[in-house]
Amino acid sequence: MLWKTTRFDIDLSEPQVMGIVNVTPDSFSDGGQHADVSSTMRHCEKMLREGAHILDIGGESTRPGSPAVPLAEELARVLPVVREAAKLGVPVSVDTYKPEVMAAVLDLGADIINDIWALRRKGEPGSDITALGVVRNHPYCGVCLMHMHRDPQTMQAAPMEGDVLPQVRAFLEQAARDLQSCGVQRNRIVLDPGIGFGKTVAQNYSLLARQEELLAGGWPLLIGWSRKSSIGAALQGAAPEPPPPGERVVGSVAAALLAAERGAHVLRVHDVRETVEALKIFSAMKHSIQ
Repeated sequence: MLWKTTRFDIDLSEPQVMGIVNVTPDSFSDGGQHADVSSTMRHCEKMLREGAHILDIGGESTRPGSPAVPLAEELARVLPVVREAAKLGVPVSVDTYKPEVMAAVLDLGADIINDIWALRRKGEPGSDITALGVVRNHPYCGVCLMHMHRDPQTMQAAPMEGDVLPQVRAFLEQAARDLQSCGVQRNRIVLDPGIGFGKTVAQNYSLLARQEELLAGGWPLLIGWSRKSSIGAALQGAAPEPPPPGERVVGSVAAALLAAERGAHVLRVHDVRETVEALKIFSAMKHSIQ
């Protein structure tokens, strides 16, 4: 199975590691750590040395309760990094829902649009640009469509109810079919169930336990558990508080490995080296029984 993107056909026969590159002051795990282009590029290069296959650059935090970032500010954060990252010889993904940002990064050579809103957003007031239109007009880029309940400001105030898996699957498969009907080839599309985006802790772990059901439609899956609050909740035990994001590495790697074992094609992570090493053990086991 290949994921067709602007410059690369990504082989999904083995799990691909997508390294998270946040150029934000307020991301829940590493906000403010990469405050300028040179430090961000050092971080990108470190991730590649550690084995990352894809870089995912984001200029707006979408943690629960996070405020929206003005368009001009997101562009100022993201464009210089994308311009340099596109020279590194690996697929570059941009985590954004703003159509104007999508168009700008694709024009700079980005390969993938990773959208929490699944291409449902329009541009600034008075503009006729849409996320769907941008992707349709860039006929080679890869796309990741994510499921999110409500929006980042309200999603955890009133999370989903009931059995979330059929709801998530129905939404994602319909979004993918709609995108195909607009002329976007199936092999450009990957789906993300949106761990933590409007789901309870129990619902997130249900999506992991039953992840294989999300594969029934034949779409590749991108999964992001890295350092999220559901990891902290499981690790908390009898402690008064969950461990902070930086102390959730082992739990995050365990969740990533379980996701890979259940068929995930792309793992979006902060901790590249640890995840890559875990996947090497998983691969050694798989190949020993073939």
